[in-house]
Amino acid sequence: MAEMAMNVMKGLALFGVVLNAFLLWRKTKQLRATTEKDEVFGLTGEEIWQKQKQPRRAIPNAIIGFVANFFDTLGIGSFAPSSSAFKFAKSVDDINIPGTLNVGDTFPVCIEAFLFFGIVKMDLLTLALMIIASVLGALLGAGVVSKFDRKKVRYSMFIGLFILGLVMLCRALGVGPFGVVGTATKLTGAKLVIAVVCNFVFGALMCVGVGLYAPCMALCAVLGLDVHCAFPAMMGSCAYLMAFGNGPKFIKEGRLDFHATWMQGIFGCIGVFVAYYVVKSMPLEVLTYVVIVVCELTAALFLKDAILKGSEA
Repeated sequence: MAEMAMNVMKGLALFGVVLNAFLLWRKTKQLRATTEKDEVFGLTGEEIWQKQKQPRRAIPNAIIGFVANFFDTLGIGSFAPSSSAFKFAKSVDDINIPGTLNVGDTFPVCIEAFLFFGIVKMDLLTLALMIIASVLGALLGAGVVSKFDRKKVRYSMFIGLFILGLVMLCRALGVGPFGVVGTATKLTGAKLVIAVVCNFVFGALMCVGVGLYAPCMALCAVLGLDVHCAFPAMMGSCAYLMAFGNGPKFIKEGRLDFHATWMQGIFGCIGVFVAYYVVKSMPLEVLTYVVIVVCELTAALFLKDAILKGSEA
């Protein structure tokens, strides 16, 4: 029974890849056929596509997709390095970063979930409820964030990256909840309720660029779960909330960089396979601190632009 349920979850992860690839392909086709000018960019759909696919944007975005999801597979997370790289390379407009992150990373993260499901023995009810809660949170958050103007996106990204950087620092130093060592593989009663509520909030925060990995790992530690249970919980939550929650919502609203999203998806999946099958593990301490510093610097840049530029490009 447990094996069958795990196979169903793996199948859903692969279905998420197919579903979002189809939705993104259809929306990309619609975009390029649109002759009306976008209210934000003042360009037709084809003009937007041609601007997004310029080599000065496409090449950095392909590299970002590969590198960020390579390290995502090893446990660092992809949102912080991706959003920072987009900002520094100026390869994705600020207003499109949340959608590009959540849709582009849907493909590699679903592949990660498929690969990691079943490796760690975690109670299926606990895992399923945490995943469902994150999907519901993402559905709520995406409906709000997809309608943000640049100013709101910039303030949201500042808050999200600032908090994420602090959580990552606690994780790197092993302080706070990360210093707790648990052995449980299931949750019941009040602890299960807390896990579900918190993962709902984490799912909503994913929509503004706050990666779920570090907060979910901290949550698992606080509630006494074996730290290894964080991998199926956080990867499964991210995969399903993006594939069936905010991913389709962002695609429907069209508030994303379409070409960058394809680059994230394609080259991100390549990065996952290289990390999982070739590298498997590597010392990440120094790189983690670099990501934390870059994360906080990027947060400061978003705050600066929000104050000085407001909603201007």
